[in-house]
Amino acid sequence: MPDRPTRIDLIRNIERALRDESLQRQMGKAMPASRKARADAAAELPEWESLRSAAAEIKDHVLANLESYLGQLESQVRALGGVVHWASDAAEARVIITDLARSRGVRRIVKSKSMTTEEIFLNPALESAGASVVETDLGEYVVQLAGERPSHLIAPVVHKPTGEISDLFVKKLGVPRYERPEDLARVAREVLRAEFLAAEMGITGVNFAIAETGTLVIVENEGNARLTTARPRIHVAVMGIEKVLPRLADLSVFLRILARSGTGQRSSVYVSLLTGRRRVGETDGPEELHLVILDNGRRRLLADPDLRGALRCIRCGACQNECPVYQHAGGHAYGSVYAGPIGAVLTPAYEGLEQARDLPFASTLCRACADVCPVKIDLPGMLVELRARAVRTGLAPRRDRMLVGAWTFFTRSPARFVLAGSLGRLAQRLLARGGKIERLPYPLSGWTAHRTAPLLASRPFRKRWKPPQEGPQ
Repeated sequence: MPDRPTRIDLIRNIERALRDESLQRQMGKAMPASRKARADAAAELPEWESLRSAAAEIKDHVLANLESYLGQLESQVRALGGVVHWASDAAEARVIITDLARSRGVRRIVKSKSMTTEEIFLNPALESAGASVVETDLGEYVVQLAGERPSHLIAPVVHKPTGEISDLFVKKLGVPRYERPEDLARVAREVLRAEFLAAEMGITGVNFAIAETGTLVIVENEGNARLTTARPRIHVAVMGIEKVLPRLADLSVFLRILARSGTGQRSSVYVSLLTGRRRVGETDGPEELHLVILDNGRRRLLADPDLRGALRCIRCGACQNECPVYQHAGGHAYGSVYAGPIGAVLTPAYEGLEQARDLPFASTLCRACADVCPVKIDLPGMLVELRARAVRTGLAPRRDRMLVGAWTFFTRSPARFVLAGSLGRLAQRLLARGGKIERLPYPLSGWTAHRTAPLLASRPFRKRWKPPQEGPQ
């Protein structure tokens, strides 16, 4: 079971994605709608910027006192009858959970959407241990049937058109072909309801964990997490160490920004606050509650003063929706469970820069991701830092080193800069057709593989610009 996948070939993945006409159509429809929904929802709150600042401050306070709050959370969960497990990495987390399933004779497991369990490759480990594992979030269920991983933090199946999902249901479930999304949802609901009733273990992620009370908070729109946590006799919750919040009062800040940033809703449909296992006299809830708290590179990230702010992330997906690279490449091109700008920071931090050396370069540095991040993560600054580290350690892509080297050479001298412009205008006379350049030679050919190149101005700016005349004061 690989914790560190083979090196991510981002360039090849993106080229494949750009040739996928279905993906391009789907992303072209979904991303603008997501951006508009977030912008409209944020605009409804005059205090939006104050909420962002407050959320960032709370997160920074937690990170500065993380061990203390994690210790308090553990004490509270244990006091409520829960069991707390500490996992230093993905392999240890898998062992903890698979051993729990084996020791309890668990054969059927339902899961609610959790990117953390995707991060640790949990499903294959449980299946190897003889358990049946079924994702119950509709998007996660679809990608599970397709043998894929989610392509978005909150919309796992954003890359698939309805027709493709319909064909998948016909093939995998043996049902008639339905065209309407509501009919597909009905089919999935009927299949999944039987799984809920038969499951012996439910596994979820955790959006927030409250140190003050030991409460686990799960935010969703479909109700599957409630069935996953209430029906089976065992509930296993998996969370990264950064998910803890100090007080229950802090939760209101994050609930107001999470749904608006992620889906453009004023509030998610279901917000479940789970405090301990089933008590005497209660009719639902698990007999056993197990909380697995995962490190898996997070403490290493915490110790990095340039990148630790990435641990503020609340997994809303807003940066993915805004990123011009993600909206064309899709999530699978990033080669990891975490895609988009946040993935371009987290994946090198968790898996090593050598494994993900290309990801920090998958950005235009337009700062759109930073502008919409509800917890004010400086993603562009972090990407620049990771690029610098890649250059210093010789990991930067060879093509990029060539281009930056040439740019540096010509821009360090006014005379060379003027020469470069003259040579460029001369070259474009040979390359331009119909007022545009459709094909450039290597190493610039990557630019024109999917777009035309802009023409240099026939008369450079320095010849057109006139300095202001000094007049009487």
